[in-house]
Amino acid sequence: ADTITFNAAISACEKSCQWERALLLFNVALQIRVQPNAVSYNATISACANAIEWEKALQMFSMMAEGAVESDTVTFSATISACKKGGQSERALQLFVLIAGSEIELNTATFNAAISTSEKVAKWNEALHLVTTMAEIEVQCNVITFTAAISACEKGGMWEKALQLFSAMGKSKVESNAVTSNAA
Repeated sequence: ADTITFNAAISACEKSCQWERALLLFNVALQIRVQPNAVSYNATISACANAIEWEKALQMFSMMAEGAVESDTVTFSATISACKKGGQSERALQLFVLIAGSEIELNTATFNAAISTSEKVAKWNEALHLVTTMAEIEVQCNVITFTAAISACEKGGMWEKALQLFSAMGKSKVESNAVTSNAA
């Protein structure tokens, strides 16, 4: 067995919500000296995120750094998502700050994970800052971006900001959905 074979098996476990088996396969790979790569870690972290096993996801994130395997946007997005789902919003936002200070290119998914986290804890000003930053560095906003930011403003009682975002959404040609319309 090689890294590619283990990655395929771990990814299958991730997709079928078998986080414990994904961790087991990862550990078996280590035991038989198969060198994990970013895909191995990312699939295992994603499996943990899907199961709301944020502590395991953070352990994998730390192991990745210790093993000198380079993390990427998928790594950070999955780990941020795991923390958010596990009610660890502050940790999720700390991870976003960590990635923002690194050389890893930020993308829509990474920003959306941070904006969704801000929305969850009603940090409307943080959500607005992130949307503004996306525009400044030319990262494309999508319906998830706007819905989470609008919802954060709504939760913070900032209905005027929510309406401004809804208007900006239309100007940027992002189509709203029922959730976005209800949040605004």
